[in-house]
Amino acid sequence: MIPESDYECICSADHIPWERLREKTILITGATGLIGSTLTGALLYANEKRQLGMTVLALVRDEDRARQRFAGLPVSAAPLRFAVGTVEQPPVIDGPIDFIIHAAAQTASEAFVRHPAETIRAAVLGTLRILELAREKRSEGFLFTSSMEVYGHPPRGHKVTETDVCALSPLDIRNSYPVSKLQCESLCCAYAAEYGVPAVILRLTQTFGPGVHPDDGRIFAEFGRCIREKRDIVLHTPGETERSYLYTADAATAILTALLKGQPGQAYNAADESTYCSIADMARKVAAANGIGLRFELENEAERGYPEPVYMDLDASRLRSLGWHVGGVEQQLDPLLWMYDRMIAHMAPAGKG
Repeated sequence: MIPESDYECICSADHIPWERLREKTILITGATGLIGSTLTGALLYANEKRQLGMTVLALVRDEDRARQRFAGLPVSAAPLRFAVGTVEQPPVIDGPIDFIIHAAAQTASEAFVRHPAETIRAAVLGTLRILELAREKRSEGFLFTSSMEVYGHPPRGHKVTETDVCALSPLDIRNSYPVSKLQCESLCCAYAAEYGVPAVILRLTQTFGPGVHPDDGRIFAEFGRCIREKRDIVLHTPGETERSYLYTADAATAILTALLKGQPGQAYNAADESTYCSIADMARKVAAANGIGLRFELENEAERGYPEPVYMDLDASRLRSLGWHVGGVEQQLDPLLWMYDRMIAHMAPAGKG
């Protein structure tokens, strides 16, 4: 699970205006997901360490599963409450909700192709419902976790800033995910402009670290399983896609920074730019460092829902201008290899997620 040192790193981030959270209630959607669970635990940890008197309200589908997910927290969970429901049909929540972090999202590429309607419905209808909740509660802050995929296919060698626009064909079923994310961003901007909901958008690169579920289908989890089981990494594409990555604790500080210091109606990129590489190069680095092999067994990429190669070199300077930075936890290795070491050492137990 998530080590206490990560929580301490997040809690000690002095550029985050923690006092704004004093005596506040923070709603987190997607609280049992990788980023949501890291953030939930970190807020509970900071609440105890800084004596903030916060309440963390987790929107979850299954309360028993959620309690299992958070059972290992190294702090008292007294300020943690559960609201059972979905983002599409959130429950009635009594009392104030001062801040909302909307982190619920489909993350499996294969589902974008096999269940595109559900992918779009959960994203767009869910975001609409949560924005309405923020409007009703007159929330002080709202953070929507978006994705680097909204940029489509930038040219190789281009540094991607928040002002870049792209063309995503709605006729491509795989685009059910990025197109719905764009629609959600548009809703955030509309609610900020028309209703005064202080909605801020954070465009995350691919994020991993402690707490990754053993059955996670994303590429970093598969590499992690290969390392743990001492078997070859097998790539089913040439691995041409290039992107940066982000450690989960750094994603949590990015979210809190944008939530508390970001400008409503604006977007911020979040990535560790030093990790930029191709999937193939990452596989070679990880395999060499851990004494395992690498093989290529190419498959039909469209049928499996793999996106076309992209070159997503995100520029995170706008977020850094708010004081955010990566690497709060001491790193002894290459940043990418260090992220793998942390993920493998602290994978979520089977049955939790």
